Amino acid sequence: MITVFGSINMDLIATTARLPKPGETVAGNGFSTAAGGKGANQALAARRAGRAVHMAGAVGRDGFAEAALALLKEAGTGLETVKQADEPTGTALILVGGDGENMIAVVPGANGTVTPADADAAISAMNKGDILMLQLEVPVPAVERALAGARAKGVTTVLNLAPLIDDAARLGRLADIVIANETEFERLAGQETMGSDDREAALKRLNAETGQTLIVTLGADGVIAIRDGGISRAKGLKIEPVDTVGAGDTFCGYFAASLDEGLDFEASLRRAAIAGSLACLKQGAQPSIPSSAEVANKL
Repeated sequence: MITVFGSINMDLIATTARLPKPGETVAGNGFSTAAGGKGANQALAARRAGRAVHMAGAVGRDGFAEAALALLKEAGTGLETVKQADEPTGTALILVGGDGENMIAVVPGANGTVTPADADAAISAMNKGDILMLQLEVPVPAVERALAGARAKGVTTVLNLAPLIDDAARLGRLADIVIANETEFERLAGQETMGSDDREAALKRLNAETGQTLIVTLGADGVIAIRDGGISRAKGLKIEPVDTVGAGDTFCGYFAASLDEGLDFEASLRRAAIAGSLACLKQGAQPSIPSSAEVANKL
């Protein structure tokens, strides 16, 4: 079983021909809303990949709450450990340019009310061998408690180092498996502007120091990872992206689901990379997450 401990948002999405420069106003050509939040996105991806998933987090008592949980509920995700808070449901304000790249501002809202006690409640129902997936859109004390509690119970922890916060490198050392993009990995490694050789050397160094499994997503270049001293690589699909906002979360959810299903490490990377590519072909973080059948057709 997979439990995702993290954020639940509503995404407010505007599309433009190109992203604005600082201080610039550009005309939009579309607007939509979609359920989001890194935690909820990853939970839905793992569920669409075919695994049993529980979501732990918080929503408000406002009009966005029901919509933010709608796709999770429809997919059969366990929502017993999602609490209602007095703060409004979290929101993400997203600009998507014509090339599929995006800019995002996140307002935590109810996500900011998640506490160490909520972490305890999420962990209490888990068993040895289960998978706990976390991100960094809920308060640090709650994430830290969840990581510690999971380790004590023999639960495998998968931490996505996003969004990049000051405590990312410290928290990254507490997880069994760390997933980061290039910029996030540079923070974890304490280096800047890595080339491919530098990145591989840093992966080997950190793996030797910590014993952790480390995964770095590289966008169109796929993914590089290290596990037990061995370097692995996987490629996604060659695509023309429409919207990249859900790609990373889809990768994370499919990777966790693949491990939970019993796939080996390299097969899990490949399946997750393909799922992440497919998520770039539609707009919206959750609507774009592919089904397991869609991913299987591309393997």
